[in-house]
Amino acid sequence: MEIQNVKNTVRQIFTEYLQANGHRKTPERYAILDTIYSIDGHFDIDTLYLKMMNQENFRVSRATLYNTIILLINARLVIKHQFGHSSQYERSYNRETHHHQICTQCGKVEEFQNEALQSAIENTKLKRFHLSHYSLYIYGLCSKCGRMNKRQKSNNNHKKEK
Repeated sequence: MEIQNVKNTVRQIFTEYLQANGHRKTPERYAILDTIYSIDGHFDIDTLYLKMMNQENFRVSRATLYNTIILLINARLVIKHQFGHSSQYERSYNRETHHHQICTQCGKVEEFQNEALQSAIENTKLKRFHLSHYSLYIYGLCSKCGRMNKRQKSNNNHKKEK
């Protein structure tokens, strides 16, 4: 689906959500939605704030960002992830199912797709529960941190031998 079509669709979904729940339809909320759907991948509030500040016509407060993010999560247009100690967000409409690898040392988050894994999860029979979506986080060490740890361990062993 073309990016402009996606933006029009999510705008409509958001409008319906705001109307149904008695929230105001403000230009700031729509500007935040538009900015989020211009970001590919994960972002945090600071990144979103800076991106909004760089746009000429829209200055929004952090409070407005946080409040709007909550509305977008409730409207199922944004997903919140908790990667270690940081909250990250990503758009959820029209996104391919993907999984996350998180390095416990440097905090790097990498997305990956695995059809066998996805199929196994989607075909799992759950008692009295209908699966709508899921998130999978795999924690470990990225190759860069693994190599760095090996070098440090090797260097420490050489120092002990001397």
